[in-house]
Amino acid sequence: MSDPAPEARAIPAVEEPAAAPEPSPERGAARRRRRQRRRRRTLLVVALVIVVLGGCIGWYEFQANPLGAEGKKVVFFVHQGDSAGGVIDRLASDGVISSSFAFRLSELIHGTPTVIPGGYLFHQNQSFSTVRAILSGGPDVFTLSVDPGLTLAEVAKRLSGLPIALKGSFSKELTSGAVSSPFAPPGSGSLEGSVAPGQYLVVPGERATHLLQEMVGRFTKSADSLDLSAAASSLGVTPAQLLVVASIVQKEGVYQKNMGKVARVIYNRLADGTPLQMDSTVLYSLGQDGGPVTAADLALKTPYNTYLHTGLPPTAICTPSRAALEAAAHPTPGSWLYFVLVSKDGTEQFSDTYAEQLAAEQLAQSRGLP
Repeated sequence: MSDPAPEARAIPAVEEPAAAPEPSPERGAARRRRRQRRRRRTLLVVALVIVVLGGCIGWYEFQANPLGAEGKKVVFFVHQGDSAGGVIDRLASDGVISSSFAFRLSELIHGTPTVIPGGYLFHQNQSFSTVRAILSGGPDVFTLSVDPGLTLAEVAKRLSGLPIALKGSFSKELTSGAVSSPFAPPGSGSLEGSVAPGQYLVVPGERATHLLQEMVGRFTKSADSLDLSAAASSLGVTPAQLLVVASIVQKEGVYQKNMGKVARVIYNRLADGTPLQMDSTVLYSLGQDGGPVTAADLALKTPYNTYLHTGLPPTAICTPSRAALEAAAHPTPGSWLYFVLVSKDGTEQFSDTYAEQLAAEQLAQSRGLP
């Protein structure tokens, strides 16, 4: 018997997915507009960042490398204990750099400069690199001290000891005639005594002539303020001779308390026609500053030997102080002809007669004074 035919099974129908609805033209356009707006915003932000960054870089470059030529000189002093930040702030306030903030930004790349105490020569409107080079080179401005009592030869020696070179020779300029003084003895042109004591700044590129002009100019201004010409006329001497007197007063009196009387001794001896007999003038001809005068020195044939010659020496013998100039212009009234140091505190005793002078000299010797 044959098998029965299998029953037919119904195969379930598979539903086809519904087709996605076609986007409407309006919705597609909206999406495109949103994408375009996002791109525009992104481009705007990028452009803004580029502009700001470019502006910052441009601003920094302008601060670091300013346009135009360097400005006037600025002599700048760094003191012990000054911080690098404080120095940069002061350089900005002096106009050497235009922005301390920008300079500090440069330190992120170049580091903080090492600053050594001392004087520096800058100019206004300088680049950061130039300022760094000057600071790294160490101090280049130095102070020359011209003390009362120094000769011009001693001033020249001090100047040569400074770690800076002048343009030209200071020693040669003293006799070149390039600088003159109304107090120079007629026919000599000597500037001895015609420079003012004080502090002088010597900067890079300084000319010897310019420095000497400043020294003589200061003295002339000081002398004019004292009206030395009128004082000289009232004393019966020339302004140049009054300057010689002041220089001797400086060396012989040393202290202001003695100077007026020393000046009077000089004028009294000149009036009497008596040799001045001043050790300081003999020592000047020997190129010495102080010390004993020997018998051989007293016999030295030189116009500066006031033991052998009457009258004043031909030129001043040192740089006088203002006090010495005032003493020479207005000597203390008196009839003294002699003086000698009688105390270690610098006190000098003044005498009218030689006998009184000998007694004063014995007093000085008893006190261990030369």
